[in-house]
Amino acid sequence: MESGIRHFVNGNPLLPPFPDHLRLAMFGMGCFWGAERRFWQLPGVWTTAVGYSAGSTPDPDYRQVCSGRTGHSEVVRVVYDPALITYPQLLTVFWESHDPTQGMRQGNDVGTQYRSGIYWYDDEQRDAARYSAQRFGERLVVGGFGPVTTEIKAAGEFWYAEDYHQQYLAKNPGGYCGLGGTGIKCTD
Repeated sequence: MESGIRHFVNGNPLLPPFPDHLRLAMFGMGCFWGAERRFWQLPGVWTTAVGYSAGSTPDPDYRQVCSGRTGHSEVVRVVYDPALITYPQLLTVFWESHDPTQGMRQGNDVGTQYRSGIYWYDDEQRDAARYSAQRFGERLVVGGFGPVTTEIKAAGEFWYAEDYHQQYLAKNPGGYCGLGGTGIKCTD
């Protein structure tokens, strides 16, 4: 990506370095277009970018990821201000915005790149992700859903998706978004 690229919605930079007080989070929720929109709308989120992570091929492109041979997940990287929004609040949006019981798919989108994933950057995020998965998983079972299939692992390299994917649904308001939740609330 070009170093001068800015967020189409809020104008903040997509590329680091980011201000020191901000933190990173990374989530896979199926198609990254809708996932990104869910997060950029939140107060306290400074910038978002879509890309690929949790795979084996360096610097993959969209076509390679869609082939299923790279192992990457479509992800959204969230840069947020922890004084304005907490990581557990981001996790709530994550859980409520997609169906984390579908394995390698979200609705009609099928393939390894559409899996549910939380990719943590530190022990605090790891512990919060595991705890929330357990608690939300219990709620899902009571609601008639299967077990959580969400991948929870350390954040690896984040590879930016092509420019036309960044903030896609802001640039294309009528664009496809198959993202949908289960209707189960993630409250403690």
